[in-house]
Amino acid sequence: MRLIIQRVSRASVTVDGSVTGAIEKGFLVLLGIGPEDTEAIAEKMMDKMLRLRIFSDDQDKINLSLRDVDGQLLLVSQFTLYADCRKGNRPSFVKAAPPAQAEALYEYCKAYCKKTVPVVESGIFGADMAVSLCNDGPFTIVLDSDEILVQKQGH
Repeated sequence: MRLIIQRVSRASVTVDGSVTGAIEKGFLVLLGIGPEDTEAIAEKMMDKMLRLRIFSDDQDKINLSLRDVDGQLLLVSQFTLYADCRKGNRPSFVKAAPPAQAEALYEYCKAYCKKTVPVVESGIFGADMAVSLCNDGPFTIVLDSDEILVQKQGH
Protein backbone atom coordinates (compact mmCIF):
# COMPACT_ATOMS: atom_id res chain seq x y z
CA MET A 1 0.00 0.00 0.00
CA ARG A 2 1.30 3.41 -0.91
CA LEU A 3 0.14 6.73 0.48
CA ILE A 4 1.03 10.23 -0.62
CA ILE A 5 -0.01 12.41 2.31
CA GLN A 6 -0.25 16.13 1.76
CA ARG A 7 -0.96 18.52 4.61
CA VAL A 8 -3.53 20.93 3.20
CA SER A 9 -5.44 24.02 4.22
CA ARG A 10 -8.17 22.89 1.79
CA ALA A 11 -8.70 20.24 -0.88
CA SER A 12 -11.48 18.91 -3.07
CA VAL A 13 -12.25 16.27 -5.68
CA THR A 14 -14.55 16.87 -8.62
CA VAL A 15 -16.07 14.23 -10.91
CA ASP A 16 -18.03 15.27 -14.00
CA GLY A 17 -18.30 18.84 -12.72
CA SER A 18 -19.66 17.87 -9.28
CA VAL A 19 -17.66 18.03 -6.05
CA THR A 20 -17.60 14.54 -4.50
CA GLY A 21 -15.46 15.46 -1.52
CA ALA A 22 -14.05 18.61 0.04
CA ILE A 23 -12.15 19.36 3.24
CA GLU A 24 -10.56 22.22 5.09
CA LYS A 25 -7.43 21.80 7.26
CA GLY A 26 -6.19 18.24 7.17
CA PHE A 27 -4.75 15.59 4.87
CA LEU A 28 -5.29 14.90 1.21
CA VAL A 29 -4.21 11.28 0.82
CA LEU A 30 -3.60 9.62 -2.54
CA LEU A 31 -3.98 5.90 -1.87
CA GLY A 32 -2.50 3.15 -4.04
CA ILE A 33 -3.25 -0.48 -3.34
CA GLY A 34 -1.09 -3.44 -4.34
CA PRO A 35 -2.17 -7.06 -4.89
CA GLU A 36 -0.57 -8.23 -1.62
CA ASP A 37 -2.45 -5.69 0.51
CA THR A 38 -4.96 -6.88 3.11
CA GLU A 39 -7.30 -5.33 5.68
CA ALA A 40 -4.60 -5.89 8.34
CA ILE A 41 -2.06 -3.95 6.26
CA ALA A 42 -4.65 -1.25 5.59
CA GLU A 43 -5.29 -0.83 9.33
CA LYS A 44 -1.59 -0.52 10.10
CA MET A 45 -1.08 2.03 7.33
CA MET A 46 -4.14 4.09 8.27
CA ASP A 47 -3.04 4.07 11.93
CA LYS A 48 0.45 5.24 10.93
CA MET A 49 -1.00 8.00 8.75
CA LEU A 50 -3.40 9.19 11.45
CA ARG A 51 -0.60 9.29 14.05
CA LEU A 52 1.83 11.30 11.90
CA ARG A 53 2.76 14.43 13.82
CA ILE A 54 3.12 16.98 11.04
CA PHE A 55 1.07 19.92 12.32
CA SER A 56 2.59 22.76 14.35
CA ASP A 57 1.98 23.12 18.08
CA ASP A 58 1.86 26.39 20.09
CA GLN A 59 5.66 26.69 19.88
CA ASP A 60 5.57 26.24 16.09
CA LYS A 61 7.15 22.77 16.38
CA ILE A 62 5.93 19.97 14.11
CA ASN A 63 4.40 17.96 16.92
CA LEU A 64 0.65 17.42 16.40
CA SER A 65 -1.29 14.71 14.58
CA LEU A 66 -4.42 15.00 12.46
CA ARG A 67 -6.50 14.00 15.47
CA ASP A 68 -4.78 16.58 17.69
CA VAL A 69 -5.83 19.42 15.40
CA ASP A 70 -9.31 18.05 14.60
CA GLY A 71 -8.17 17.77 11.00
CA GLN A 72 -10.20 16.44 8.12
CA LEU A 73 -9.31 13.70 5.64
CA LEU A 74 -9.80 13.44 1.89
CA LEU A 75 -8.98 9.96 0.49
CA VAL A 76 -8.47 9.56 -3.25
CA SER A 77 -7.76 6.21 -4.88
CA GLN A 78 -4.73 6.34 -7.18
CA PHE A 79 -3.58 3.13 -8.85
CA THR A 80 -0.87 5.09 -10.67
CA LEU A 81 1.19 5.05 -7.46
CA TYR A 82 2.12 1.53 -8.58
CA ALA A 83 3.44 2.65 -11.97
CA ASP A 84 6.50 0.74 -13.15
CA CYS A 85 8.61 3.02 -15.34
CA ARG A 86 11.73 0.88 -15.62
CA LYS A 87 11.16 -0.14 -19.24
CA GLY A 88 10.46 2.38 -21.96
CA ASN A 89 8.50 5.57 -21.51
CA ARG A 90 5.01 4.18 -21.05
CA PRO A 91 4.32 3.13 -17.44
CA SER A 92 3.04 -0.34 -16.65
CA PHE A 93 0.46 -0.75 -13.92
CA VAL A 94 0.62 -4.54 -13.50
CA LYS A 95 1.84 -4.08 -9.91
CA ALA A 96 -1.42 -2.36 -8.88
CA ALA A 97 -4.14 -4.50 -7.29
CA PRO A 98 -6.98 -5.69 -9.52
CA PRO A 99 -9.88 -3.18 -9.47
CA ALA A 100 -12.27 -5.30 -7.37
CA GLN A 101 -9.65 -5.89 -4.65
CA ALA A 102 -8.48 -2.28 -4.72
CA GLU A 103 -12.00 -0.88 -4.47
CA ALA A 104 -12.86 -3.15 -1.53
CA LEU A 105 -9.72 -2.08 0.37
CA TYR A 106 -10.27 1.59 -0.52
CA GLU A 107 -13.78 1.40 0.95
CA TYR A 108 -12.38 -0.44 3.98
CA CYS A 109 -9.81 2.34 4.53
CA LYS A 110 -12.52 5.01 4.39
CA ALA A 111 -14.72 3.13 6.87
CA TYR A 112 -11.75 2.48 9.16
CA CYS A 113 -10.77 6.16 9.24
CA LYS A 114 -14.37 7.25 9.86
CA LYS A 115 -14.18 5.47 13.23
CA THR A 116 -11.79 8.14 14.55
CA VAL A 117 -11.79 11.09 12.13
CA PRO A 118 -14.95 13.23 12.23
CA VAL A 119 -14.75 14.31 8.56
CA VAL A 120 -13.66 11.76 5.94
CA GLU A 121 -14.39 12.72 2.34
CA SER A 122 -13.44 10.88 -0.84
CA GLY A 123 -13.30 10.72 -4.57
CA ILE A 124 -15.08 8.06 -6.61
CA PHE A 125 -13.16 4.85 -7.21
CA GLY A 126 -12.22 4.42 -10.87
CA ALA A 127 -13.59 7.79 -11.95
CA ASP A 128 -11.73 10.47 -13.85
CA MET A 129 -11.19 12.92 -10.99
CA ALA A 130 -9.97 16.50 -10.80
CA VAL A 131 -8.15 17.06 -7.51
CA SER A 132 -7.61 20.58 -6.21
CA LEU A 133 -5.58 21.43 -3.14
CA CYS A 134 -3.75 24.12 -1.27
CA ASN A 135 -0.70 22.31 0.12
CA ASP A 136 0.14 23.76 3.53
CA GLY A 137 3.88 24.17 3.89
CA PRO A 138 4.21 22.52 1.44
CA PHE A 139 4.33 19.34 3.46
CA THR A 140 4.18 15.96 1.70
CA ILE A 141 4.97 12.53 3.14
CA VAL A 142 5.24 9.21 1.29
CA LEU A 143 4.39 5.99 3.15
CA ASP A 144 4.92 2.57 1.59
CA SER A 145 3.82 -0.57 3.42
CA ASP A 146 6.86 -2.43 2.04
CA GLU A 147 9.08 -0.01 3.98
CA ILE A 148 6.90 0.67 7.04
CA LEU A 149 5.95 -2.94 7.81
CA VAL A 150 9.42 -4.38 7.13
CA GLN A 151 10.88 -1.79 9.49
CA LYS A 152 8.47 -2.80 12.26
CA GLN A 153 9.21 -6.51 11.80
CA GLY A 154 12.95 -5.81 11.96
CA HIS A 155 12.67 -4.11 15.38
